[in-house]
Amino acid sequence: MRARQRRWRHETEVLSFIIKVGLYCSLVVTGYLIGAVFQNDPNVSIYNKIDVSANGDWIQINKGDEEKPSNSPSVLCWIATAPQFLQNRASHVKSTWGKRCDKTLYFSSVTNTTFGAVGLNVTEGREHLTAKSQEAFRHIYNNYFNDYDWFLKADDNTYVIVENLKYFLSGKDKNEPIYFGHHFQSIIEGGYTSGGAGYVLSKEALRRLAEKGDDKILCRQDGGAEDVEIGTCLHNLGVTVGYSHDESGRSLFHCFDPISHLVGRYPEWYKKFDAAGAQKGKAYMGNDAISFHYVKPMDMYLFDYFLYHVKVH
Repeated sequence: MRARQRRWRHETEVLSFIIKVGLYCSLVVTGYLIGAVFQNDPNVSIYNKIDVSANGDWIQINKGDEEKPSNSPSVLCWIATAPQFLQNRASHVKSTWGKRCDKTLYFSSVTNTTFGAVGLNVTEGREHLTAKSQEAFRHIYNNYFNDYDWFLKADDNTYVIVENLKYFLSGKDKNEPIYFGHHFQSIIEGGYTSGGAGYVLSKEALRRLAEKGDDKILCRQDGGAEDVEIGTCLHNLGVTVGYSHDESGRSLFHCFDPISHLVGRYPEWYKKFDAAGAQKGKAYMGNDAISFHYVKPMDMYLFDYFLYHVKVH
């Protein structure tokens, strides 16, 4: 599967280059037109208006009558990274969306106090991601369990719109054994969630994983595909995959970059396993999108610019 993924990423580079500039530039025009047409329509909601403070930090200003949920949950985010990816990947998460979580941790196989990376007693490499996730969740449980409501795992090439994540979780019960993410319907009864798109565990889900996830009969401790193995472990511990779409059935967590989902440039394995049928286009993608995977470092700043700096009048 990894070979197919590499071929797919290579084949999409040319397509991405051709349409990326036009797509991103069109966001401004489209946003302007939407704002101009619907600015007086009470049925249309524009959740965020973003401005820049005097010191250069991004700040959010609520527009109109819509406010953030009063019961906005607290979220700890942890990023799976590696020593060789701290500067060319993780640092860009740290400079963009990572600082919007209530707490963000970066887990590697080696401690780096300068960067702030936590070293785990695991062997580095893709084939050991299951062990990294198991150890990371145990570390979080032992040190931060009482401080936060939800616990998000993401990769160092994942981009997360944290405000939308919190908005999505605001109506969910942190004490229910449940987790959310991009749903794959295969291998496990009830399916599992994509590791790259990010998945978020409730407080109860984390408790079960940390306290009982070291049972080698119920949970694999290393090897295999990380998202499948963690999903299997959670399933065996009575944790279910929650409905991770919006009220209209549109996707919120995404396995690929926005362009791939807009035009439907998917590898065959995704078409086979995606629980929603590998749909494409804006009609399928939710307005309150939460995450995208395989996001290049410089694109994270581009996303930040359009989401948190461009004004729609």
